[in-house]
Amino acid sequence: MSRTRKRTLTMAGVAALSAVAALTAPLAVAGTATAADPCDYPAQQLDLTNWKVTLPTGSGGSPTEVKQPALETFSAGPWFTVNSRCTGVQFRSPVNAVTTPNSSYGRSELREMTDNGTKNASWSATSGTHTLTFRQAFNSLPNDKPHVVGAQIHDGDDDVTVFRLEGSSLYITKGNDTHHKLVTSNYRLNTVYEGKFVVSNGQIKVYYNGVLQTTISHTKSGNYFKAGGYTQANCGNSSPCSSSNYGQTSIYKLQVTHS
Repeated sequence: MSRTRKRTLTMAGVAALSAVAALTAPLAVAGTATAADPCDYPAQQLDLTNWKVTLPTGSGGSPTEVKQPALETFSAGPWFTVNSRCTGVQFRSPVNAVTTPNSSYGRSELREMTDNGTKNASWSATSGTHTLTFRQAFNSLPNDKPHVVGAQIHDGDDDVTVFRLEGSSLYITKGNDTHHKLVTSNYRLNTVYEGKFVVSNGQIKVYYNGVLQTTISHTKSGNYFKAGGYTQANCGNSSPCSSSNYGQTSIYKLQVTHS
């Protein structure tokens, strides 16, 4: 059953959507909405209270960015929207995307915030424990250079470690080493996996489906989590140069804790 985006629903429509939500509840994670709510906004699938989203749209060097409270009732298909089964959130970024000034690649990606989404998150790797747990699937890869980043830790200067899919090979990176740890060489599109970053005492422990994959030393401050679809291809290395050529992920769970 496909979802509806109408603001006004008949009682039959509400009942039908509720039935779908109940059937798919194990994949969906309630955030600011309940499982019985309509499937109009990503914030009904994931708790986006302390996130903002950057989209592959906008004007040159200035992509669209949406923060709270607007994010609570925001959707922009096909770039950032509830997926067709109403079980998670779809993130899509084409090779001809609008990019940020410091990147040549476009993204549909969440950035961690604090204070109900009003301030940028910025924490130290040597103080406290900082954890991101997520369930995600890579759905589509761009042509010619089939590389997409699904989730990452970023510090004040650059990405620290990410989950990066290249074709069928899923890697955990370490700084500029994009092939630091091969998680699997046989990843199939649409396969849901659970990833986790745990940062404490100057170390990042990275897990895949509950199994520790690598421990990375990191002592910098200014850190924050990111998650979504960060396509690592553009019109210079991938054809066609069109919105039909894109990377896409879906996220079914997104949980951050700081202690």
